[in-house]
Amino acid sequence: MLALRLTRGARPAVQLRRLLVALASAGTGFLLLCALGHAISHPGDPSGALLRLAWCLTPLAATVHFALAVARTDPGTRPRPGLAAIGLGPTRLMAVSATTTALSCTLGSVLALLFFLHLRGDLTGLPFDGAAADFLAADAPLPLPAALTLLGLVPAIASATVGCVLRPRDDRPASARREARSYGRFGAYGRTAARETFGSYGRFKARSAGAAPDPARGRTPHARAGESTPTAPPAADDQTGDLGREALPTPREAPKGLPWGIAVLAAGLAVEAYANRQGTAPAAPLPGGLAGTPSVLIGWLLTAVGLAVAGPGLTHLCGRLLQSTHPGALRLLAGRVLMSEAARIGRPLGIVCAVTSGIYAMATLYDPAGPDVGPLTTLGLLLVASCTIATLLTAAVEAKQARSDTTAALLRLGAPATMLRSAAALRAGALLALFGPLTLVVAELAALPLTS
Repeated sequence: MLALRLTRGARPAVQLRRLLVALASAGTGFLLLCALGHAISHPGDPSGALLRLAWCLTPLAATVHFALAVARTDPGTRPRPGLAAIGLGPTRLMAVSATTTALSCTLGSVLALLFFLHLRGDLTGLPFDGAAADFLAADAPLPLPAALTLLGLVPAIASATVGCVLRPRDDRPASARREARSYGRFGAYGRTAARETFGSYGRFKARSAGAAPDPARGRTPHARAGESTPTAPPAADDQTGDLGREALPTPREAPKGLPWGIAVLAAGLAVEAYANRQGTAPAAPLPGGLAGTPSVLIGWLLTAVGLAVAGPGLTHLCGRLLQSTHPGALRLLAGRVLMSEAARIGRPLGIVCAVTSGIYAMATLYDPAGPDVGPLTTLGLLLVASCTIATLLTAAVEAKQARSDTTAALLRLGAPATMLRSAAALRAGALLALFGPLTLVVAELAALPLTS
């Protein structure tokens, strides 16, 4: 009931994102049901049915990734002060987020089942003059347990993924966690970094060593005579241009996945080149009437994984390059934001590049004289492309929410709103200048084994 109340009381933008998740789940569920229909209508071709089911894994992964991105940006399940007092701690909010995701995906699965039954003619007559009866097995009864099992894949996997990723974690170092679990003196749970003498517990109104100094007397309040502590000098106002450096995002360490991503990307291209050198006959049909060897498919998969792993590192590198050679306030702000958001938007950006390169390679390999691209192939391509782009835009929304405090601090310091928009445009242009040529190069190299 709590998940339903939070779902009903969300803002229109949040409801729109949940509706998009339901539509993506409906498209994936319809493709899974179509694979089941092909298996029913072609009982003597189990390998073809298994291959069609395997091709549905890509839309399934794109849908689950999009559902996870939407769950991360849901303001209704974000921890806020006071929620733990009424029983809404991090674990409960994680469960609510997983339940909300399951509800959205279940709605999409129900829509997919209704549309599939409508095309089969089970609800009314056959639409479109029975044009969809061949691949939907309209003349055979539909096994309901198998259909429900396939439709339950998207809600189950999406909710489990959301629960696993959003589970409460302790981000403190291992030494700090061990220190917090140990018991101090007098039964106190945990120990402080600074040790105190035994007599400090007996003093009346004794304060810790970190108490605020008294600016009038120049010593710590409640300190005894002869124990005055000089006040610390004020920190220097280090500014760059019109922006205070303390208001800029703190640059984080570079993601560790860039070397691994480049290695996996190179391995994928090497596997494709090896498949071209072998010159084996096509063994696995690709969508749209194309054909390729299993080595080519493995190479494409490794290439996509390499781009996804290297995306955060490339985004961090792009932010570092923006700040090189004596940057001004605009380039410094844009570069700091890219470096701080590299882990958040880098991986969706790498996945978009992988999908774009794959679509570009397929468009290059498509022969107009060959078989036409079917409706299911078009639906799958549109679903994967739409989910990846929507995931990137949702990650951008999450990044904007994460830096709301930084934006408010910059506005308080007097930064004009046009400067913030210029920094956003500069970030987008820098990412496009880096990832655009990279996507074209990878697409050309990925299509090379099948064009030679």
